[in-house]
Amino acid sequence: MPYRSTDRTRQKKDAKRTALMQAAVRVFAEKGYQSATIRDIVDEADVAVGTFYFYFPDKETLFIYLYDETADFIILPIQQAIKGRATFPKKIEAGIGVYFKIGVYDPAIVHLLLLGGVGAVPALAERRAKYRESLVQIWKGPIDEAMGKGVVLDQNTRRSAEALVGAIDEVILNLLGCPEPEDELPSAAADLTQFALRALAYVG
Repeated sequence: MPYRSTDRTRQKKDAKRTALMQAAVRVFAEKGYQSATIRDIVDEADVAVGTFYFYFPDKETLFIYLYDETADFIILPIQQAIKGRATFPKKIEAGIGVYFKIGVYDPAIVHLLLLGGVGAVPALAERRAKYRESLVQIWKGPIDEAMGKGVVLDQNTRRSAEALVGAIDEVILNLLGCPEPEDELPSAAADLTQFALRALAYVG
């Protein structure tokens, strides 16, 4: 039955591609976009150079693809966490909590999204702006809803969402700089949740 052989071949190719992309995320996080080389990536993935060029024509194309994939990986669980909570404080807590957990246990992802390729990949500017806008809209929704219910004071919800996105990123970057970020995670998430509720003029 030849289709079985085809399926196995496809699975092997998919596994190599996955290994290549996972290795690239680690290499970009460790060395930065400009210093990382294709040789670094294939060595980390334990694949041949030809495997890299089978999937990607160059380093920039790979990086842009990784950025898009990583952005989607971050956005979906934050959305789900927020939608799964009934009250405004719980929405804020859940959204911050899931992002912090992803960041602490897979820091290469956060480094890729926040620091990777800045100023080195011109084609990334539009995608970075799209990702940031997605985050703003994720937070703007519950703030709009809360204002409509009267549980937060009247405000420019877009500016509030932009400020919240910036605060979350700043705290996660500092958290990742701690010797033991896992130990600091619960208190950091709780502190930022309380800060956010105060900053968003939550009145309950």
